[in-house]
Amino acid sequence: MVSSSRVRSLRTTLGGALVVGALALPLALSAAPAQAAATPDWLHVQGNKIVDASGKEVWLTGVNWFGFNATERVFHGLWSANMRTLTQDIAARGLNVVRVPISAQLLLEWKAGTFTKPNVNEFANPELAGLNSLQVFEKWLDMCEEYGIKVFLDVHSAEADNSGHVYPTWWKGDITTEKVYEGWEWAATRWKSDDTIIGADIKNEPHGTQGDTERAKWDGSTDKDNFKHFAETASRKVLAINPNWLVFVEGIEIYPKPGVSWSSKGLTDYYGTWWGGNLRGVRDFPIDLGANQDQLVYSPHDYGPLVFEQSWFKGDFDRASLERDVWDPNWLYLHKENIAPLLIGEWGGFMDGGKNEKWMLALRDLIVDRRLSHTFWVLNPNSGDTGGLLGYDWATWDEEKYALLKPALWQHGGKFVGLDHDVPLGGAGSTTGTSLSQVNGGGTTTSPTATVSPTPTPSVTPTVTPTPSVTPTPSVTPTPTPSPTAATGACTVTYSASSWSSGLSGSIRLTNTGPALSAWTLTFTAPAGVAVTQGWGGTWSQSGSAVTVTSAAWNGTLAAGGTAEIGFNASHGGTAGTPAGFALNGAACTVR
Repeated sequence: MVSSSRVRSLRTTLGGALVVGALALPLALSAAPAQAAATPDWLHVQGNKIVDASGKEVWLTGVNWFGFNATERVFHGLWSANMRTLTQDIAARGLNVVRVPISAQLLLEWKAGTFTKPNVNEFANPELAGLNSLQVFEKWLDMCEEYGIKVFLDVHSAEADNSGHVYPTWWKGDITTEKVYEGWEWAATRWKSDDTIIGADIKNEPHGTQGDTERAKWDGSTDKDNFKHFAETASRKVLAINPNWLVFVEGIEIYPKPGVSWSSKGLTDYYGTWWGGNLRGVRDFPIDLGANQDQLVYSPHDYGPLVFEQSWFKGDFDRASLERDVWDPNWLYLHKENIAPLLIGEWGGFMDGGKNEKWMLALRDLIVDRRLSHTFWVLNPNSGDTGGLLGYDWATWDEEKYALLKPALWQHGGKFVGLDHDVPLGGAGSTTGTSLSQVNGGGTTTSPTATVSPTPTPSVTPTVTPTPSVTPTPSVTPTPTPSPTAATGACTVTYSASSWSSGLSGSIRLTNTGPALSAWTLTFTAPAGVAVTQGWGGTWSQSGSAVTVTSAAWNGTLAAGGTAEIGFNASHGGTAGTPAGFALNGAACTVR
């Protein structure tokens, strides 16, 4: 966090009408009294991984919270909910990073010292009374530091507009491309020394098709509408000021097929996908950041059929077909070929019990299996085509949706892992979170991994056959139990669960107290009425009340004293008891 307490004390004072002082912030920092150095939390890139300053892998697993991008110019929900309570909940639920949509217009207003009164309920938020939008944002950064949450900014639109993201390009009206650069440079300067903010998503969802008057393209030109050139230029400008930030670069919507030029108007001449989700052009025209190449993360978006019935959803799709026909050719190749890391900046949707949920489970499993960083869309309940993690009271969580998301949150030893080396996720004394320094010195840890299909061979031409609506297929499939190399075993098990009206999400921490194993099988008896519907960290099967989990390839080796984190989702008939009779390779376990 790099002397962040000094930054906070100054920005709280200078973040209001005294904008002249705020613009002089870097000079003020040099005169501030020295304070005890904290562990730097800046991140960078190695191959397809995001790592900390010591080169240890980290996993960004977070959420979006919109509002600063809109006409309100402040987080939505503050009209009724308490900002500190929401921030505490984010941390306690294990979301270690928040992507904050803003507008280029808002950055320019903050730079100029012009403020629109934010829509904040001061009775519910007494500590925000009288603050302008910049001061509210920086008060929130204080809270994020306190609870071990990291942040990155996303220019969601040019103008402060609730529907601004619909406009296809990064400029609009008086907000020119140069003005967008100017806004980003101001932000990079203001928070240069504050590692609570770890990066910049250069522009949300550039898009447009071959028939649009204005659209985003990706090639080697310096044309006004070339998003690759804009993103590269903006990133270089940001990193020239703050070389410690990560820069997140999204894709576009369409990309020409081989031999087709961008001037073509042919409907079948392009590969199309979600806004911001097409990164095919990186193979031909990669982003070049020179000496700061190790700060680059590509950031596609992906959605389900309730947002739009794409062609790949009209057949009997599954994880394998999505990976082969959509994810691999559009963006997953960047991870598989070790070109760069990915952060899926937006994914999420309604729990419909059907095709949308099936898509969401498939992508969740990919995220966990490949350990892809991501920020779930969205915390807000007022996202019309996806819903949110919160209900419209801005207090109640959608437990079913959260249970689907939870396996894709970084966990170790039964706790959620934050991205701050010194502050546990959840704050000092947290019982639900831990810090990077408490997790193998901030390095790579074993994380839950979903049971997934073998990686299919990439193909760029989707082939779908229209069929009736599909019903989600549970990921629990009976599988022959491999013979472990050691015939005996013993263990301790720590079990925890969260439940809702018709289901539960269970977490198991398995510790081997016997001899070292190169493969293992855990068995237990499920409570009456509990049916496992999916599991991660191994291959799951259930016969009657007997549940069997066999180790995955990545966690089969279990040293004496070693641990594995596994878990499952299940349905129940209204009450959820506790599993019993845990045994590792046939030897009874102690439950703690």
